[in-house]
Amino acid sequence: MNKRERLTTVVSTKGQVILPAAIRKQRHWNAGTRLIVEETPEGVLLRSAPLFPPTRIEDVAGMLKHDGPPISLKDMDDAVTAAVMEKHARGRY
Repeated sequence: MNKRERLTTVVSTKGQVILPAAIRKQRHWNAGTRLIVEETPEGVLLRSAPLFPPTRIEDVAGMLKHDGPPISLKDMDDAVTAAVMEKHARGRY
């Protein structure tokens, strides 16, 4: 489909608009695709909605918090080694 080609559609009594198949195919907008509808000075803009909401640092920064005394790299390595050895002893590795 030529990007300059003008296609038309009709708004139904329920406010629904059918996008021409050529546009849906070009954009890979299959049934169930979520779209963002944005009003602009030129008209209405449709964009694919992201699959996942954006991640904000505030939402995950709490995971980095450690309550307690500092832990050395050697202590961390020893803890990982002990956990692997424990799983190996149970036949997990």
